[in-house]
Amino acid sequence: MSPTWRSRLSPALVLLALATPVHAQSFGFPWWKDGQFQHDLALTADQTARIDGVFQSAIAQLRQKNDELVKQEDELSRLIATGTDESVVVKQVEKVEATRAQMNKMRTLMLFHERQVLTPEQRARLNKLHEQWVKEHPPTRGPRS
Repeated sequence: MSPTWRSRLSPALVLLALATPVHAQSFGFPWWKDGQFQHDLALTADQTARIDGVFQSAIAQLRQKNDELVKQEDELSRLIATGTDESVVVKQVEKVEATRAQMNKMRTLMLFHERQVLTPEQRARLNKLHEQWVKEHPPTRGPRS
């Protein structure tokens, strides 16, 4: 993958990671800023600001971690292309996968912290809204190779 291609793909990967469904959490867009969601959940201005703060803090960290992941994947590709010893490749694979796992953990905790801002009643309503959202917006899958 060329550096230009990769630079275009990196932000998309972060957004895709954020769009991957976690039960009653991720809608793939900033739902707390949407007027209908604000109305349906009876979100206060304070709650909206707090959820946005959680998101903004996490997205900055996720972008940094994604940059790290891209560098590690580039190094892995280089090692594979040059026929490096398998033990070195395995160590690099472990670094890549550890970074990917850290990103997933950070994302899940972001969603958890966003949810903590809500009251129990709002969380229950968010669960229902998410179920409805999933039905109306089924995930699309590309062709498998």
